[in-house]
Amino acid sequence: MEKIIFIVFILFVATISAEQLTPLAQKPNWCSLQRYANTITAAKFEQDLQEVYVPDGSWKNWITITPEEAVIQPYPDAPPEQALHLSLASSEADCKTVPRYWKRKSECEPLPGKPLAGIKIVLDPGHLGGEWAKMEERWFRIGTSKSVEEGTMTFITARHLAKRLRALGADVKITRCGLGPTTSLRPAQLRAAAIQELKKEKVVCTPHRVKKMEEALFYRVAEIHHRADWINKVAKPDLVICLHYDAEEWGNPKQPKLFNEQRLHFLISGDFSEGELINEDVRYTMLIKLLGRTHHQVVEMSDDLAKAFAADTGLPPFTYHNPAKARLASDNPYLWNRNLLATRLIKAPVVYCEAYVMNDREVFERVQLGDYKGRCQVGNKCLPSIYREYADAVAKGITEYYGNKL
Repeated sequence: MEKIIFIVFILFVATISAEQLTPLAQKPNWCSLQRYANTITAAKFEQDLQEVYVPDGSWKNWITITPEEAVIQPYPDAPPEQALHLSLASSEADCKTVPRYWKRKSECEPLPGKPLAGIKIVLDPGHLGGEWAKMEERWFRIGTSKSVEEGTMTFITARHLAKRLRALGADVKITRCGLGPTTSLRPAQLRAAAIQELKKEKVVCTPHRVKKMEEALFYRVAEIHHRADWINKVAKPDLVICLHYDAEEWGNPKQPKLFNEQRLHFLISGDFSEGELINEDVRYTMLIKLLGRTHHQVVEMSDDLAKAFAADTGLPPFTYHNPAKARLASDNPYLWNRNLLATRLIKAPVVYCEAYVMNDREVFERVQLGDYKGRCQVGNKCLPSIYREYADAVAKGITEYYGNKL
């Protein structure tokens, strides 16, 4: 009897370890993918897997494609009876309509003087500002200078961008109304999850390490999950624009390194690695992105944004040199496929902007000048507020994507 109990226990532990989830993720409802049955052909399904979402080919370890269906293992070594059998369309003409709540460009109806009329847009100003920026380690200060805080900078940018998009007819919402978090969770409430994650990483659970993990799970996971849930279930927009400012490693935030380095790039959900796809929730959300068929639309939209942004600012493209981290999404050097939590969780088309470099000397000087109307002298240049320049470029790119020139 004891031997039987021991065997059952071992099998239970093996099942738990096989059904691995990322921190704070819920177990996926695989049956929900059946709503995408017959919305894609086998050829297109395989093409998107290989060229966009899992270019390392590891999808073949858990997805089998025939002309009639895709057989999908929910997690490594899942029993055959748990596999999902997704019916595939026999031809493009036979594809059913993809279930979605967002409008495509062809379905929008602009009005005279209001090119974005009827389009629902959510702006997501990345990170947190004010006192929260220190916890995130997305801030620095030189002496008695004004602190550089990404979460504050993105929030100022979002407010300017919202004003411009509303003037063009769009229905605009912002994921946060201030500098603080949107989730009601706080780091101390995530202690059990933090300890579990440290044990998974085989790290000794000292009080300092537990505290840092609690904080990381709070701002890097819980906050992003909360924003994505609100976008997917409440806002249900046609488009999401995630606003971020890039940075080089600055070291000590009170004695930061400054660079002469600026750049621009746009991140699109894709390039999932074999290691990431061990997690059941990552497999599931990757397939939601693929079957939602937003990638082509986001590439087109990001292409217009990149052209508008580069024309207005002269920012050069950033280049990733590790294909395991990101791969080019098109022949536009500004566009990259990369697996990020925000772009993975949000179901609607997502444009993810990474602009400037916060610890570039010129950018630092522009942040010290604050937000202002008109232009100010920055070195030997006469420049607008960095926040307004960012907002103007994005508004111009979005408007051009929808077929209108600003």
